[in-house]
Amino acid sequence: MPQEQISNPAQRIAIVTGGASGIGLAITGKFVQAGIQTVIIGRDPEKLRVAKEKLGPLCHAIAQDLNDLASIPALIARIAAQYGRIDILVNNAGINMKKEFADVTDEEFERIVHTNLHSVFAISREVVRIMIPQGQGNIINISSMAAQYGIPKVIAYTASKSAIEGMTKAMAVELSPMGILVNCIAPGFIATDMSAKALNGDAERKQKVFARTPLGRLGEPADIGDAALFLASPQAKYITGVVLPIDGGNSIGF
Repeated sequence: MPQEQISNPAQRIAIVTGGASGIGLAITGKFVQAGIQTVIIGRDPEKLRVAKEKLGPLCHAIAQDLNDLASIPALIARIAAQYGRIDILVNNAGINMKKEFADVTDEEFERIVHTNLHSVFAISREVVRIMIPQGQGNIINISSMAAQYGIPKVIAYTASKSAIEGMTKAMAVELSPMGILVNCIAPGFIATDMSAKALNGDAERKQKVFARTPLGRLGEPADIGDAALFLASPQAKYITGVVLPIDGGNSIGF
């Protein structure tokens, strides 16, 4: 990543994992529009390049596989050294797999949990070590409707996202006295490539999604971006430890 200097030292610095596509890209777009210097981390250099080109000079890209836990401390240290601080972390990167419960292998289960949970813990721990001396910070985890109610054929994803919600609460209790707010967004069914893979070709599942969503439509990635920007704003300074569904009412639908 080329060395770039912050034109305004008062600007906040954010990290968004999986920030080059889908919900992560939408969150990054909202942050950039609000004047937040945002570092996106992902595995696909071309997606990162396109995102950076689209979002402009406040967007900075790092290609790195967060499954390599041993590399995370040096990555966060490098970001903190370059930008002087880290104010916001959005743990958005995640993967899913749709498969019958009885057919899921140990290796497949571990792969999903490793990406969706272990890497979130590792990067959060390193960022928190930067935030504690600052006396402030904001961490936003991304969960799922799979943690709100049972969804078949996504057992590993469900396990990982349920753990994320529990970890959010534990982190908030421990870190909020140090000025670090920790919250979680639980997106409903949002129009992204990931939801398309889950719904397309599965008419029964798609019908269930719309039937139990009072607003009767998929959400947009920008809806999650708006929620993340709010939770990272001064207007949310007394909010910590919450799991906020942005779901068109899906989680309470009949």
